[in-house]
Amino acid sequence: MPSKRLTDYLDQNNIKYTTLKHSLAYTAQEIAAVAHVPGKNLAKTVIVNVKGKLAMAVLPASNKIDFDQLKEALGTDAIRISHEKEFLNLFPDCEVGAMPPFGNLYGMEVYVAQSLSEDKEIAFNSCTHSELIQMKYKDFKKLVKPKVIKFSFQSKL
Repeated sequence: MPSKRLTDYLDQNNIKYTTLKHSLAYTAQEIAAVAHVPGKNLAKTVIVNVKGKLAMAVLPASNKIDFDQLKEALGTDAIRISHEKEFLNLFPDCEVGAMPPFGNLYGMEVYVAQSLSEDKEIAFNSCTHSELIQMKYKDFKKLVKPKVIKFSFQSKL
């Protein structure tokens, strides 16, 4: 079941969305496959540590973070992927690793990969490893107000 915090927030803002149930999956590429969502439209959330502060890097499931681009865009060399223990308690309504890209609900900055911002619709974890929420990117942008920057590249699988 999706996070009540998230669905209440979407409902209060009159956002149209759908929930997609799928079999249990943990990696973004695995989720895209079992949910029949193109990897470029599935937003994966990676928690990064930027100068000692946690933030969300949101990119297509089929992409990887280009840390050189991210460092340049944010003007710092002090960026790394966060350790799970650093953010474990920040998402009490979510299964570990299934946090949605709504940093505004958790007091975090959100950076969205430029390529994801070009999609009409995106899907993302809804705090569980067996359900997604799908909505228009423009509605996501309106609610989250992410910083859109170029920091990802297509993964070669």
